[in-house]
Amino acid sequence: MRKLEIYDREDLFKYRSLPEVYKYQSFMPDNIKQIDDFINNNSRNPNIPNTWFQLAILNKNGDMLVGDIGIHFLEDNDQVEVGYTLAPKYQEQGYAIESLKAVINYLFVDLKKHRITASADPNNTNSIRLLEKVGMRKEGHFLKSFRKEPLSKRSVPYINFLLSYFYNSYCCVYEPHNLQACIY
Repeated sequence: MRKLEIYDREDLFKYRSLPEVYKYQSFMPDNIKQIDDFINNNSRNPNIPNTWFQLAILNKNGDMLVGDIGIHFLEDNDQVEVGYTLAPKYQEQGYAIESLKAVINYLFVDLKKHRITASADPNNTNSIRLLEKVGMRKEGHFLKSFRKEPLSKRSVPYINFLLSYFYNSYCCVYEPHNLQACIY
């Protein structure tokens, strides 16, 4: 993985503009300009409150964009939200789980974050399975928590997932190979 850059724009547009991809997401790019804005509006550096930092998921050779992971650094600086997108032809090949585990490890171990959340459409069973495989647990089912454009379309209910780690003497030691041990 590496930071998503403007030279990723065409590959990003190729998969982000597919209906089977954006049907579960709020970002539905119609043109390359929207991709440019998306990339340019992200923070240039991680761990800045109230910003998104976008990572590129690369193929095994490291020479092709196959997906992306967004990290939303929230205002309180102890919590983050993560989101991810993978090009359909690279799904179910281990890219998402490997990347998401690396991001979780980075957030907990390196940045000492307290809580990581993610949302998934209830119909996106692959995404729900992924979140559960990395040790996240379903915390709630929110109705009308997200509205897609155009505004005339129905709101899409999302499931909220939560993964927490506490830094105190009563909590487990975070172990990347055993995420389940850190769930309260």
